[in-house]
Amino acid sequence: MLQDNFSELENIRLEKMLRLRAEGVEPYPTTTRRNASTAAAVRAFESAETAGSTEEIKVVLAGRLRAIRNMGKLSFAHIEDREGKVQLLFRVDEIGEELLQGFARDFDLGDFIEAEGMMFRTRRGEVTLLVKSFRMLAKALLQLPADKDEVVDGKTVRHATLTDPETRFRQRYVDLAVNPEVREVFRVRTAAVSALRKFLDELGFLEVETPILQPIYGGAAARPFVTHHNELDQELFLRISFELYLKRLLVGGLERVYEIGRDFRNEGFSYKHNTEFTQLEFYMAYADYRDIMEITEQMISSVAQQVLGTQIIHFDGHEINLTPPWKRLEIRQGLLDETGIDISEYKTAAELSAVLREKGIQHNPNAPRGKIIGDMMEQFLEPILIQPTFLYDYPRDISPLAKNKPGDPQTVERFEGFVAGMELCNAFTELNDPLEQEKRFLELGRAYAEGDEERHPMDEDYLRALAYGMPPTGGFGMGIDRFVMLLTGQHNIREVILFPPTRDIPQA
Repeated sequence: MLQDNFSELENIRLEKMLRLRAEGVEPYPTTTRRNASTAAAVRAFESAETAGSTEEIKVVLAGRLRAIRNMGKLSFAHIEDREGKVQLLFRVDEIGEELLQGFARDFDLGDFIEAEGMMFRTRRGEVTLLVKSFRMLAKALLQLPADKDEVVDGKTVRHATLTDPETRFRQRYVDLAVNPEVREVFRVRTAAVSALRKFLDELGFLEVETPILQPIYGGAAARPFVTHHNELDQELFLRISFELYLKRLLVGGLERVYEIGRDFRNEGFSYKHNTEFTQLEFYMAYADYRDIMEITEQMISSVAQQVLGTQIIHFDGHEINLTPPWKRLEIRQGLLDETGIDISEYKTAAELSAVLREKGIQHNPNAPRGKIIGDMMEQFLEPILIQPTFLYDYPRDISPLAKNKPGDPQTVERFEGFVAGMELCNAFTELNDPLEQEKRFLELGRAYAEGDEERHPMDEDYLRALAYGMPPTGGFGMGIDRFVMLLTGQHNIREVILFPPTRDIPQA
């Protein structure tokens, strides 16, 4: 049982709760009469004060107790809600000896309280609620970690007591309760998603939903999670991308569509990878990858402006300007500048591998040509792309869903957007030739071994959809989690996911 592991202090809290209930006081009532937030109450009082009004500001506030000072004939407390904190004053000549003693006896830090009274300003200048009545809203049986303030060089420095990452991620509810800066990260996240939706809606995009459980996974290079549908007696996959379903909708005449939802990739963890993540994908008929570049830089910069009030962000010691236009860098030129190797001169994997060996550049000599180029990009280009940059014109054999660049059969019209040395987004001029798409699927099946993450399965129904005709299309995908990392200056993707996965703790 829960209380079997309670400490002595926690058992005291439990006894208080049981005593209240025995006295006919419900410690977890079903309703509250709260009629204002802490911030709204303070604003109302200050407005009346400025206007010289003698009207009393009477409110019912509610929140979590964050500080208590019992001082005989009076008690001070601070409560916190989502908008801030406010001081409460319990005075014996306002509520009587019995209620004042009851507050000191029954209430602990972390409890939720409802307090009714009148706003006033103390002699020390703090706007405060003079309490006329109060009641318990929820008794906290476990004590939250307490923070500590220290004055350093005239400034108040707050030391949080819950700092261990694993504990914070396992008990996110405690992390949020005691660390306001964590709450701010997720406020920014929600605001960013809302702003992305608004941006696309205003461009005439239609938000849609596509299947999470799919009979054939596709649209990206990743290993899927596998599950079984009992009623259908069929193996299904958690989606790794929305792409192939969203492009089916363009075939059906929905010319601008987007989806924001969860993708699942059965791969390893890193500071910028999580197996379950939130993705934005949109597809726009009668557009190509250069059109999508312009939309991307406008979208990202406008969302930053709306959410943060600026297009300048700070990440890993860098000041980064998201203002358009972003730099455009062709992969061939970028690698030529950094390595002296012109990849266009080496048409096969063997030829490219040979020149890399000559220069002592590490690579997998058994990988396809496109994969070798991808590895070169990771080594030499991605780490230096700090300011927003579109890296464009990708190898064909690692981009099976992108359209060929005219006159260059080994290159496709694809870009990835990089900020702070980290891939932020991916986009193509979408391949809409069904016969060419079938050829690409077959080539990938031969080039990559079974189980290789780069191996894309054949999707006959998607080919059938393309055969009905899909207009020229530009497509885009972006991980919301990485975007929020940039906006909030977080260096670990788990910091921007409310409940990131954690390993099971072995039972004793």
